[in-house]
Amino acid sequence: MKSDSQNVTWNDVEKLINILHVKVSAISKDFPSLLTISRGGLVPARLLADHMGIDTIFVDKNKIPSDSLFVDDIYDSGDTFKKIIPKAIDPSIFVYATLFARDGKK
Repeated sequence: MKSDSQNVTWNDVEKLINILHVKVSAISKDFPSLLTISRGGLVPARLLADHMGIDTIFVDKNKIPSDSLFVDDIYDSGDTFKKIIPKAIDPSIFVYATLFARDGKK
């Protein structure tokens, strides 16, 4: 049986956070806070916040300020994104970042 999973080490996570930090910094937008969901996004959000010098991380908010960065661990089915995007005050400028994206996902 073919497994659809991948083992990831802590070093892998740290490398991915560094890569994500570079990519987020390249969009030239200041983020005063990060947002995440309690299931899956807490660790990457905290690590990225440390890299970016951001002190505020909101968890499981009902309204998402457009100037905040949403961070999650993996983009898989798109279900989390579908639940989060309507909560964005201005979805047209909403930024959503993940460490992983399942093959075939953008």
